[in-house]
Amino acid sequence: MTTETTTPDLTALVLVGTLTPSPAPSSSELLGRQVLAALGAHGVTGEVVRVVDHDVRPGVQKDMGEGDAWPAIREKMLAADILVIATPIWMGQPSSVTKRALERLDAELSEEDDEGRLLTYGKVAAVAVVGNEDGAHHVSAEVFQALNDVGFTIPAAAITYWVGEAMGSTDYQDLDETPEKVTTTTRTLAANTAHLARLLKQQGYPPA
Repeated sequence: MTTETTTPDLTALVLVGTLTPSPAPSSSELLGRQVLAALGAHGVTGEVVRVVDHDVRPGVQKDMGEGDAWPAIREKMLAADILVIATPIWMGQPSSVTKRALERLDAELSEEDDEGRLLTYGKVAAVAVVGNEDGAHHVSAEVFQALNDVGFTIPAAAITYWVGEAMGSTDYQDLDETPEKVTTTTRTLAANTAHLARLLKQQGYPPA
């Protein structure tokens, strides 16, 4: 008998806001991939997109013209049930790459279905944050508010994060193993996010 944890009926997109282009390693991508793996235990498949690898133009339109890579990323987002934003902390803030992606999501406020609902209604969002400075809660608060503003639903305990010693030089990817607290927090994020996404997929929001 199949269960909620084994039925592969949900999809996720992880947008990584690292400033570092591929193929260089990224702590943000590492944690984002760990979130995707944890979601896999709940019947979720998906992919990771490192935003900095693509020519995402500044702006608040869904398409900023020839060469803009955001429309293709947007199509992936609209096709997914879950959006995960994985961002580093820089100067106490989400990265500039993350902020650019959030600015582009502003265009969703003008996109509605036939019943007047935003196309993002029914989609669930979670956040993963890494850094070697304080600020994980501040960063998640900024990202959560932006995502909720443009129609995403935020589950309970929808953040996982790791921050190293303040003013230190150790990155998340430098750790010999993932701290148990991070692992359990990521599992909780995955369970709650998949559960809520499945409920909303079965019964979405009513028209206003």
